[in-house]
Amino acid sequence: MTAQEQNKPAPHPYPGKLIIVEGIDGSGKSTQLLLLRKWLESKGYKVFFTEWNSSDLVKDTTKRGKKTKSLTPTTFSLLHAADFASRHYHHILPPLKAGMLVLADRYMYTAFARDVVRGVSREWIRKVYAFAVKPDMAFYFKVPIEVAISRLVHGTRGQFKYYEAGMDLNLSSDITESFRLFQSRILVEYDKIVDEFGLLTMDATENIETQQERMRTLVEEALRGYKPRRGTYGRRTLFWRRFDIPRSE
Repeated sequence: MTAQEQNKPAPHPYPGKLIIVEGIDGSGKSTQLLLLRKWLESKGYKVFFTEWNSSDLVKDTTKRGKKTKSLTPTTFSLLHAADFASRHYHHILPPLKAGMLVLADRYMYTAFARDVVRGVSREWIRKVYAFAVKPDMAFYFKVPIEVAISRLVHGTRGQFKYYEAGMDLNLSSDITESFRLFQSRILVEYDKIVDEFGLLTMDATENIETQQERMRTLVEEALRGYKPRRGTYGRRTLFWRRFDIPRSE
């Protein structure tokens, strides 16, 4: 067995299902996951949502580091790994064990792409995340860089952020050009990840309805035969009450 094969996560043994989305900023992945979440909830599924860089454990530290622009590539990588580990233990494994559907906006593959582009060892970063369970479904929303830029510039974003644009790599003094260069390199890494981990590639240039229809079809097929059931880690009703999420208006 090669070192690459050893670092690949094995299928998890839990009764729940983990569905994740990946893609560069401006790919529309978050919109698609939100629509999928509402659809699953309308079908009566118990759904738990989690997103990248949201753990209270390191969120403030990461914000301070970004504000002072003092994060090195390795420090940035380790902070995100700590954030992911906290969410994995507290927000991903418990609902999986309770038989829920867990939807994650970005997963370890984000680190595999971004951190490697920043100069972190490809083999090392995979070892760092070796504890993570394998998603039951992993969608990659692939979009050309110019389309992503157009969406972000003409959308609610308005202006790119320092680290989002890879300004710490000194690729260009112009933030838009830096974003173009940085995210283009990330796209190259994602192509490698798709082949290595078998992510489902979605054409993110298609209209929202077409993408969502295909996504729902694939998820519905994957959930065929799935029945929420009590895990072996506590009473399901109490757990679900703890993670109950108000339905959208």
